[in-house]
Amino acid sequence: MKLSNNTISVLKNFASINQNLVIKEGNEITTMSAMKNIVAKAEVEETFTKEVAIYDLNEFLAALSLFTNPILTFNDGFVMITEENSNKGTSLKYFYSDPSVVTSPSKTITMPSTEVTFRLSDADLNKVQKAAGVIGAPDLVLEKIDNRTQLTVKDKKNDTANNYSIDIDVKSEGKYNFYFKTENLKVLPGTYDVEISSKNISHFKNGKTEYWIALEPESKYEV
Repeated sequence: MKLSNNTISVLKNFASINQNLVIKEGNEITTMSAMKNIVAKAEVEETFTKEVAIYDLNEFLAALSLFTNPILTFNDGFVMITEENSNKGTSLKYFYSDPSVVTSPSKTITMPSTEVTFRLSDADLNKVQKAAGVIGAPDLVLEKIDNRTQLTVKDKKNDTANNYSIDIDVKSEGKYNFYFKTENLKVLPGTYDVEISSKNISHFKNGKTEYWIALEPESKYEV
C-alpha cells in the first residue's frame, strides 16, 4: 500500500491531537486527545485490512520519511516499509503497539441539537490561527454583540490583553458567548461548516474530515 499525500496530511494533523493512533479495518481513521476534548475522524482513500496500533505516530511518520516513495505491507504484528521500485533491498520493520496501551475513541459521537451554525472560510481560519500565535491569545470566543457576531482571539482573564476579531455570518436567533481554547483548534486547513450546541460541544466538517471540539464551561447561550 502507498499512502496518499492527503492521508499523510491527516496523520500529521492527528499526531498533533494525540501521538497514539489505532487504525481500524476499513477506510476511516479516528483519534481522540488525551484530555478527551477533541475527537477527529477522516475518511481516506486507502482501505486498511488489519488493525494497526501505533504508540508514537510522529515516530512512525519519521520512519516513513526515510523513504522517497514508501510502500507499506501490513503483516500480523508489524508493517514492512520498503522503497517503491528499488532494487537495493532497503526496508524497515515497524512493530505495532499493544492496542490496550493506545488511546483511541471507543464510540461514535452523536451531536446534540445545535443552536448556532456558520461557515468558517479557509482564509478566516488561517487569520484566526495566525493572530492567536502572534499575540499569544489562549482563548477563542464566538460572541453575538447587538446584531453582529464576532470571532475573537483573546485572553479572557486579562481585559487589557491584545485581541483580534473578525465578523462571522452566523445563523442563530439567540444570544451567545461560546469559548474555546485556541490550542484545541487543531484542524487541517480548509473551509468548515461549523455547528455549536449549548451542551458545550462543536462540530467542524470539511468534506470527509470532521472534528468534535469541546467548549469551555463558561460558554453561554440564551434564547
